[in-house]
Amino acid sequence: MVLDETLTLAHWNAVMTTPTDESSSTNPTPSVVPSSVDYSNPYYLQSGDHPVVMLVSQPLASDNFLTWNRSMSMALIAKNKLCFVDGALSKPYESDPIYHAWIRYNTVVFSWLLNALSKEIASSILYIDTAEEMWNDLNERFAQSNQPRIFQIWKTILHLYFKKMSL
Repeated sequence: MVLDETLTLAHWNAVMTTPTDESSSTNPTPSVVPSSVDYSNPYYLQSGDHPVVMLVSQPLASDNFLTWNRSMSMALIAKNKLCFVDGALSKPYESDPIYHAWIRYNTVVFSWLLNALSKEIASSILYIDTAEEMWNDLNERFAQSNQPRIFQIWKTILHLYFKKMSL
Protein backbone atom coordinates (compact mmCIF):
# COMPACT_ATOMS: atom_id res chain seq x y z
CA MET A 1 0.00 0.00 0.00
CA VAL A 2 1.42 3.38 -0.97
CA LEU A 3 0.58 6.18 1.42
CA ASP A 4 0.10 9.70 0.20
CA GLU A 5 2.62 11.75 2.17
CA THR A 6 0.17 14.63 2.57
CA LEU A 7 -2.19 12.39 4.54
CA THR A 8 0.15 11.28 7.28
CA LEU A 9 2.86 13.86 7.61
CA ALA A 10 0.74 16.98 7.46
CA HIS A 11 -2.99 17.39 7.16
CA TRP A 12 -2.63 21.06 6.47
CA ASN A 13 0.05 22.86 4.49
CA ALA A 14 0.67 26.45 5.41
CA VAL A 15 1.05 28.44 2.22
CA MET A 16 2.12 32.06 2.08
CA THR A 17 0.30 33.94 -0.61
CA THR A 18 1.21 37.33 -1.94
CA PRO A 19 -1.57 39.40 -3.47
CA THR A 20 -0.92 40.59 -6.98
CA ASP A 21 -2.42 44.04 -6.67
CA GLU A 22 0.16 46.73 -6.02
CA SER A 23 -1.68 48.48 -3.19
CA SER A 24 -1.13 45.59 -0.83
CA SER A 25 2.15 44.28 -2.15
CA THR A 26 4.06 45.87 0.73
CA ASN A 27 2.04 43.87 3.28
CA PRO A 28 1.51 40.30 2.08
CA THR A 29 -1.16 38.41 3.98
CA PRO A 30 -0.46 34.83 5.05
CA SER A 31 -3.25 32.29 4.68
CA VAL A 32 -3.67 28.64 5.50
CA VAL A 33 -4.91 26.56 2.61
CA PRO A 34 -6.01 22.99 3.35
CA SER A 35 -4.31 20.28 1.35
CA SER A 36 -6.40 17.48 -0.07
CA VAL A 37 -7.21 15.11 2.79
CA ASP A 38 -8.58 11.66 2.15
CA TYR A 39 -10.86 11.02 5.13
CA SER A 40 -11.40 7.44 3.97
CA ASN A 41 -7.71 6.61 4.41
CA PRO A 42 -7.24 4.36 7.48
CA TYR A 43 -4.15 6.39 8.37
CA TYR A 44 -6.23 9.53 8.88
CA LEU A 45 -6.96 10.53 12.49
CA GLN A 46 -9.44 13.19 13.46
CA SER A 47 -8.44 15.70 16.11
CA GLY A 48 -10.38 13.81 18.80
CA ASP A 49 -8.89 10.42 17.96
CA HIS A 50 -6.43 10.02 20.80
CA PRO A 51 -5.50 6.83 22.68
CA VAL A 52 -7.64 7.47 25.78
CA VAL A 53 -10.96 7.72 23.91
CA MET A 54 -13.71 5.35 25.03
CA LEU A 55 -15.48 4.09 21.90
CA VAL A 56 -18.18 2.01 23.63
CA SER A 57 -20.29 2.73 26.68
CA GLN A 58 -19.98 -0.71 28.30
CA PRO A 59 -16.57 -2.33 28.76
CA LEU A 60 -16.22 -5.96 27.78
CA ALA A 61 -16.97 -8.34 30.63
CA SER A 62 -17.35 -12.10 30.58
CA ASP A 63 -21.09 -11.90 29.87
CA ASN A 64 -21.56 -9.20 27.20
CA PHE A 65 -19.25 -10.14 24.34
CA LEU A 66 -21.82 -10.16 21.53
CA THR A 67 -23.16 -6.68 22.27
CA TRP A 68 -19.67 -5.34 23.01
CA ASN A 69 -18.32 -6.82 19.77
CA ARG A 70 -21.15 -5.29 17.75
CA SER A 71 -20.72 -1.88 19.38
CA MET A 72 -16.94 -1.89 19.01
CA SER A 73 -17.15 -3.03 15.38
CA MET A 74 -19.55 -0.20 14.58
CA ALA A 75 -17.28 2.34 16.31
CA LEU A 76 -14.20 1.09 14.44
CA ILE A 77 -16.10 1.19 11.14
CA ALA A 78 -17.18 4.77 11.87
CA LYS A 79 -13.55 5.72 12.52
CA ASN A 80 -12.39 3.72 9.47
CA LYS A 81 -10.11 1.58 11.63
CA LEU A 82 -11.75 -1.85 11.45
CA CYS A 83 -9.03 -2.86 8.98
CA PHE A 84 -6.50 -2.81 11.85
CA VAL A 85 -8.37 -5.61 13.65
CA ASP A 86 -9.94 -7.69 10.89
CA GLY A 87 -6.72 -8.40 8.99
CA ALA A 88 -7.49 -6.20 5.99
CA LEU A 89 -4.48 -3.97 6.75
CA SER A 90 -1.63 -6.20 7.85
CA LYS A 91 1.57 -5.10 9.53
CA PRO A 92 4.12 -3.97 6.93
CA TYR A 93 7.77 -4.99 6.95
CA GLU A 94 10.11 -2.78 8.96
CA SER A 95 11.78 -1.69 5.73
CA ASP A 96 8.49 -0.41 4.35
CA PRO A 97 8.23 3.42 4.52
CA ILE A 98 4.74 3.09 6.03
CA TYR A 99 5.92 0.87 8.91
CA HIS A 100 6.22 3.61 11.55
CA ALA A 101 2.87 5.13 10.61
CA TRP A 102 1.25 1.69 10.86
CA ILE A 103 2.78 1.15 14.32
CA ARG A 104 1.46 4.53 15.48
CA TYR A 105 -2.09 3.95 14.23
CA ASN A 106 -2.16 0.32 15.42
CA THR A 107 -1.18 1.58 18.88
CA VAL A 108 -4.10 4.02 18.88
CA VAL A 109 -6.55 1.25 17.91
CA PHE A 110 -4.94 -1.09 20.46
CA SER A 111 -5.47 1.58 23.13
CA TRP A 112 -9.12 2.03 22.14
CA LEU A 113 -9.66 -1.71 22.53
CA LEU A 114 -7.80 -1.83 25.83
CA ASN A 115 -9.88 1.07 27.19
CA ALA A 116 -13.05 -0.85 26.31
CA LEU A 117 -12.24 -3.89 28.46
CA SER A 118 -12.84 -4.71 32.09
CA LYS A 119 -9.69 -4.46 34.20
CA GLU A 120 -9.47 -8.23 34.57
CA ILE A 121 -9.63 -8.86 30.84
CA ALA A 122 -7.33 -5.93 30.02
CA SER A 123 -4.61 -7.21 32.34
CA SER A 124 -4.68 -10.61 30.62
CA ILE A 125 -3.95 -9.22 27.15
CA LEU A 126 -1.87 -6.16 27.83
CA TYR A 127 1.26 -7.67 26.32
CA ILE A 128 -0.23 -8.70 22.98
CA ASP A 129 1.56 -6.87 20.16
CA THR A 130 -1.12 -5.82 17.68
CA ALA A 131 -4.75 -4.77 17.69
CA GLU A 132 -5.53 -7.65 15.32
CA GLU A 133 -3.99 -10.21 17.70
CA MET A 134 -5.98 -8.71 20.59
CA TRP A 135 -9.21 -8.80 18.57
CA ASN A 136 -8.63 -12.44 17.61
CA ASP A 137 -7.79 -13.41 21.19
CA LEU A 138 -10.97 -11.80 22.50
CA ASN A 139 -13.05 -13.54 19.82
CA GLU A 140 -11.51 -16.93 20.62
CA ARG A 141 -12.14 -16.52 24.33
CA PHE A 142 -15.58 -14.93 24.40
CA ALA A 143 -17.40 -15.77 21.17
CA GLN A 144 -18.13 -19.30 22.28
CA SER A 145 -21.25 -20.84 20.85
CA ASN A 146 -24.35 -20.99 23.01
CA GLN A 147 -25.43 -24.32 21.49
CA PRO A 148 -25.65 -26.19 24.83
CA ARG A 149 -27.85 -23.45 26.27
CA ILE A 150 -30.03 -23.34 23.15
CA PHE A 151 -30.45 -27.12 23.35
CA GLN A 152 -31.49 -26.86 27.00
CA ILE A 153 -34.05 -24.14 26.22
CA TRP A 154 -35.57 -26.17 23.36
CA LYS A 155 -35.70 -29.23 25.59
CA THR A 156 -37.57 -27.25 28.25
CA ILE A 157 -39.99 -25.81 25.68
CA LEU A 158 -40.74 -29.23 24.26
CA HIS A 159 -41.18 -30.68 27.72
CA LEU A 160 -43.69 -27.94 28.60
CA TYR A 161 -45.48 -28.38 25.29
CA PHE A 162 -45.91 -32.12 25.64
CA LYS A 163 -46.89 -31.76 29.31
CA LYS A 164 -49.67 -29.38 28.25
CA MET A 165 -50.74 -31.78 25.48
CA SER A 166 -51.15 -34.65 27.96
CA LEU A 167 -53.44 -32.60 30.19
